[in-house]
Amino acid sequence: MSEAAHKAHDAGYTKMDAYSPFPIEEVSHLLAPKRDPQALIVLLSAILGGGGLFALVTWFNTSPYPWNFAYPMNIGGRPNWSWQAFIPVTYEATILLAGFGATFGMILLNGLPRMYHPVFNVPEFARASVDRFFLCIEATDPQFNRQQTQRFLEGLNPLTLAEVPHDQTIHPATPRS
Repeated sequence: MSEAAHKAHDAGYTKMDAYSPFPIEEVSHLLAPKRDPQALIVLLSAILGGGGLFALVTWFNTSPYPWNFAYPMNIGGRPNWSWQAFIPVTYEATILLAGFGATFGMILLNGLPRMYHPVFNVPEFARASVDRFFLCIEATDPQFNRQQTQRFLEGLNPLTLAEVPHDQTIHPATPRS
């Protein structure tokens, strides 16, 4: 599996996935995305949460307009823009939106909710978690050409070679009569 994944990576294939009964460290490094945007999503969510709430609280307390929802509060003789009082709620909003960004960013980056993948239609794939190793090169790969990719995979001497159907509809079990 490791040798096949290295050869596919060296041949220029980037959109591929490996399935095995146990994790293979060197294969996972080849399949991992080069740049993970998750940290940037969390950072931007935290900045949006903290900065947005700080601006909102500042506007609520310093707005010169006599609107009923934006009025200055004189609490304890402090000035209207007492930024130290805004820090606890700003901190909480920063953490809350960073958590939301991490959760929803992970869900979107993982392509969830995807309960079904067309590779499950291949009969041989049922043994992927038992004793077989599978390397799947996707048709959306820029290097993919059906004939060339098939010749390349045949050169790796696999036990079987199967084409994954593109049908992405879930076929429900037929009811018994």
